Parts: sequence; C-alpha cells; structure tokens
Amino acid sequence: MATLLAADIGGTHARFAIARREPNGAIRLEEIRRLRVADFASLDGAVAHYRETLGSDLPAHAAIAVAGPVEGELLKLTNNPWVLRPALMAARLGFDRVRLVNDFEAVAHAVTVMGPKDLAHVAGPDIPVPSKGTVSVIGPGTGLGVAILVRRAGQSIVLPTEGGHMDFAPLDSLEDRILAHLRQSFRRVSVERIVAGPGLGLIRQALAAIEDRAIRPLDDAGLWDAALTGADDLARAALDRWCLSLGSVAGDLALAHWSSAVVLAGGILPRLGAFLEASGFHARFMAKGRFESHMARLPIRRITHPEPGLLGAAAAGFAEGLS
Repeated sequence: MATLLAADIGGTHARFAIARREPNGAIRLEEIRRLRVADFASLDGAVAHYRETLGSDLPAHAAIAVAGPVEGELLKLTNNPWVLRPALMAARLGFDRVRLVNDFEAVAHAVTVMGPKDLAHVAGPDIPVPSKGTVSVIGPGTGLGVAILVRRAGQSIVLPTEGGHMDFAPLDSLEDRILAHLRQSFRRVSVERIVAGPGLGLIRQALAAIEDRAIRPLDDAGLWDAALTGADDLARAALDRWCLSLGSVAGDLALAHWSSAVVLAGGILPRLGAFLEASGFHARFMAKGRFESHMARLPIRRITHPEPGLLGAAAAGFAEGLS
C-alpha cells in the first residue's frame, strides 16, 4: 500500500499524518497530530517530534503543504517564522523525496479524492461535483484562496492562481461608497479586502463612516458572533454585504473559468452555518446577465472534511508518484 508523510504547515499550527492510498484510490489519514508552530524553531524540529511521538520510522517520502508561495530557493511562510530551503528539505528532514505545494493548491488537490460526504450542498442543483470539466475552488480565510481544478480524460490537474487579488467591482451605490471609503486606506482594493475574514471588519467600519456613527471595537470572534446573532446591527449589515460580495466574486471566477461546479473551502464557512444559504449569496452568484441561466445550473458545494490540507497534500504527493 502506498504510504507517505503528509504535512500542512500554517501560521499557527503544523499538522502531520501518515497517509495511505487504498487500492481503490481513496486516501486514509492516520496518526494525525497538531503541533504549535511557536513550540519549534524550525520544521526540522517539528518533524523530529512527530517521529518521536510515533515511536517508529517515517515513510520514505513526504508531501508538505505550506502557507505561502512555493517558488524560489528560500521560502518565507505567511505568518510563520520558519524558513524553508526546498533543495535541502529532503536531506534535512530524512526523506528520499519531498513534494512541496501551496496550502490552497493542496485544498484543490483534496477535492480530487473527496466523496459526496465531504462536500455539503450550498446552492444550485444538489448534484455531485462533475467528474469532467473545470471546478473553481474558492476559500475565504485570512485571505482569499482561488484554484482551478481541471478534470479531463480521467486526469485531474490543479492550477494555483492569485484570483483573490482581482480588483473589487462594486455592483450598487452602497458598494460604490464602501469602495471609496476603503480607498482612503488602500491604494488598490482587491476582492480579498472584502470577502476574506478581515473584510467583515472593514465593511463594518465603512458602513459606520457612511452613517457617521461611532462603533465599539470588537475582536475577530466577537465581531462574527455579533454579526451572526444580530447583537450589533452594523456587524449584521456588514455580514449581509459580505455574503453578497462573496456571491459576486465566486460568480465572476466561475464565469471566467467556465466552470461546471464551484467548491467553497476555508475556516469561515462553518461559522456561517445556514446564514450563507439564506443570504443573497446565490442571487448575486447567478446575476451575470445573459449567462444567468448557465450560472443557475452550477452546483455549489462546501468542503466538510476535517483535514483538507493534509488530505490534499497527500493527494498531490501520490499524484506525483510518491509512495
């Protein structure tokens, strides 16, 4: 049975697992551990600790997803002090080969091996993600991850993108005013400024400025709680606008990719529960003029697998022939 070490390295935590590929292509994750990045000076130390906790040797190959670009001789991770040198990683970590992927690229790879139970219905037809065609994978989190999954002739190809850095395009007069407010702080306002996690606070601040109201500061958890419960009317209004904008952006990306489905990912969506489905998200997603009927036919699903980063890293490694 093909086996490798899978790792998902974020800003706060490093996750590790032993990944095994079944004869039918399914991937099983075992011995999952979550370590705090702050507890280790380097990835080397974290891998050594994981090896010690297992009490046995690690597989010969590893697939590692990291938060940040994976190009160049020296990689500096997003919100993580560790520095990686790809050319030296295999030797330093004790592996024959290492497959290195961007963390959101890994999420798109995970979709290639997910079953229906891992992809909950959000909007559009309640049908599985098609086995052929293009899938837009979109993940609002600290930023806005975007990747393209192309399925053709039994092959799956993942194309990482920087779609989250497209320009934000307002669609009504209120969004015109929100954009004007944000331009006072940012020379260029990308969609990531609006529909990533920090966007909720920025929208709330813009609405307060528009209404000439003072607002009390809220931390991230408090802001999302206030928005979902309605305890803060501006936070609730900001969340309504956030969902509308996510629908617009997801629709733009799906149209640009000429996708046959959309898969949403990221840690924000589980917080929303049914709120997203009840919001104006889908109406905005479909509102693409002459292509509205096409957009209405696209299934939109959300990843529910607990470890998409680990699963995707493993899928990327196995796809490259690591075993």
